[in-house]
Amino acid sequence: MSSSDFTWCLSFLEKRGQELYGPKFRLHAVDHRLIYKLLIYFLKYEKQASRLEIDLDKGLLLSGPVGCGKTALMTLMTYIPGPERNFIMRGCRDIGFEFMEEGYTVIQRYSRLSYYRDRPKIYCFDDLGSERNLKYFGNECNVLGEIMLSRHELYVAQGMITHITTNYHANDLEAAYGDRIRSRFRQQFNLFTFSPETPDKR
Repeated sequence: MSSSDFTWCLSFLEKRGQELYGPKFRLHAVDHRLIYKLLIYFLKYEKQASRLEIDLDKGLLLSGPVGCGKTALMTLMTYIPGPERNFIMRGCRDIGFEFMEEGYTVIQRYSRLSYYRDRPKIYCFDDLGSERNLKYFGNECNVLGEIMLSRHELYVAQGMITHITTNYHANDLEAAYGDRIRSRFRQQFNLFTFSPETPDKR
């Protein structure tokens, strides 16, 4: 991606951000390197992806502190990919509430039943860790943990891509979801992180 192309993309994304989040929305210079990597991934620029050690066949795990703009940035990325890379944003807390109302069918909805006619659906599960172990008729379940384990199986078998945003570090994820999740995450995701210097944007 040339510098002029990147500048155009930044302008495009900032305008979309202002439409979604108000006229004060800005893409901060400290986040430009991260945004560049996201664009390389979603536009499938193979040479640059190889140079940056980005695996285009994996999903993304985007981590950063509270208020850094993970949700906003991934929402803006829904404007970028072609149809085969389009993804659906879904809040983890919302999935937890679905489970409380509907039960275990929710796990299937986001894993084994997560298909269009010709390809798997790509989800971005937003704010992993914001949900908690929830109960359905007295039975406790780590809902997102079960969904992620199922989607990992489908990633291995059929290339089902998943994206995640989270405030958690790797050790936090292991504590919350178990060592099975952490080892699978290494296989399933490219890890993208915000710079420690990124400001709180709330």
